[in-house]
Amino acid sequence: MDIKNTNIGIIAGAGQFPALVARTAKAAGAKVFICGFTGHTEEQLAQEADDFTIINIGQLGKLLKFFHGHKVKQLCLAGAIKKPNILDIKPDLRATKLFFKLTKNKQGDDALLRTIAAELQSEGFEVVQAANLVPGLHAPAGVLTKTAPSQEHWESIRYGWPIGKSLGAYDIGQCLVVYKKMVVAVEAMEGTDATLERGGSLSKDCIAIKMSKPGQDSRTDLPAIGLNTVNILAGHGYLCLAYEAGKTLFFDRDEAVKLADKHGIAIVGVEEKDL
Repeated sequence: MDIKNTNIGIIAGAGQFPALVARTAKAAGAKVFICGFTGHTEEQLAQEADDFTIINIGQLGKLLKFFHGHKVKQLCLAGAIKKPNILDIKPDLRATKLFFKLTKNKQGDDALLRTIAAELQSEGFEVVQAANLVPGLHAPAGVLTKTAPSQEHWESIRYGWPIGKSLGAYDIGQCLVVYKKMVVAVEAMEGTDATLERGGSLSKDCIAIKMSKPGQDSRTDLPAIGLNTVNILAGHGYLCLAYEAGKTLFFDRDEAVKLADKHGIAIVGVEEKDL
């Protein structure tokens, strides 16, 4: 993706992803303009940008004005947004119209992100996948750890995988916790970390599965794991982490694999042929 001498816009949430995208884009010769959200985005992210602004969620008009003002043509979404209580969102007129569109159609995380992407495109922006700017984040296929999944682990993975995909078709979660071919926890609005905490509190020796939803818009959201994921797994006695290879982002991979090795946790990137 050639972005030299272009103006890249980043709609930034929490975590290290926006900073990684910004640094890579600037190294490739682009100018970077970042819009973050109060209570979600770290303000020190301003150091990575040619210009930075922070707004409240729901101020769509301000977001559009910021990026148009900097003649941005390509936009990407990077970083986590904690799902706020709907009462905390004070939408401006433009956002209210967007939410009205959503209420008339299918609702859910992916549906919301698709609606946002379509609205941005209607404004003349090209919505691009942030991960394409940092391709090394894509998690590979195969076993990454010294410990490989056992036959029993694979049985649980193969049991849980179609269940997770079925739930994903309803725009529900990206994470499933399985114990000996029994579903222990399913991700809903609480997010992956809370799901793993909840599953681990119910049973030891579980398998965590992280996957994309069928038909998910990869420009706006991809499953993500990282060092904190493995910290949670280690703290709750998980045995294995299986993720969808090529469709999952893996942050701090080297450190995460070392930690998994220390605790005897298997990490494996799953492909269709493995199921």
